[in-house]
Amino acid sequence: MNRILLLPALFIASPALAHHPTGGEAPQTVFHGLISGLAHPVIGLDHLAFIVLIGLAAALSGRILAVPGVFIGATLLGTTLHLAGMTLPLAEWIILASVIGLGAVLVMGRTVAGPVAFGGVALAGVFHGWAYGAAVVGSTSMPIFAYLLGFGIIQFAIATGVAVMAGRLMQRDAAPARLAAAVCLGVGLVSLFDAVEPMFLA
Repeated sequence: MNRILLLPALFIASPALAHHPTGGEAPQTVFHGLISGLAHPVIGLDHLAFIVLIGLAAALSGRILAVPGVFIGATLLGTTLHLAGMTLPLAEWIILASVIGLGAVLVMGRTVAGPVAFGGVALAGVFHGWAYGAAVVGSTSMPIFAYLLGFGIIQFAIATGVAVMAGRLMQRDAAPARLAAAVCLGVGLVSLFDAVEPMFLA
């Protein structure tokens, strides 16, 4: 149980990573592309929370590789769409809704399985990936490839790591996984509050 409770600590520590490794500029080398890709999915709490939720969903459904695989494949597609010049409407809101929605589903103990659930995971992945794409607009092909490789690797490592850890813990007690999902849900709600607060202060 103590290991799964390390997830809130991960969220608390992550703001220290908020400085983009390339100083906010598009990567111009393969090395910078790779480092940026490895860092980018964890510099935003909403993205990191959703990756953790994907791992928890994979554990609850018993699809340790399938759920993360669908999500990561969709993020790659989303980044490609951004680089192709396509605009996805309401991307920020849909990303927040995906965190809150999946968090709520998992807190209630529901299983993410079946075509509709996988379609939802894929749709969320496209929007998360589209947001990632902003970091490499203006880069050349090799840094972009390294960036895609980097964020694919880090997302897979986090999601499958959480899935394996949660799966083992849930053999004894499902409460730690639901608590971790509740933390992720809280991250989504706080991010939503931060997004809507300026509207009421304007």
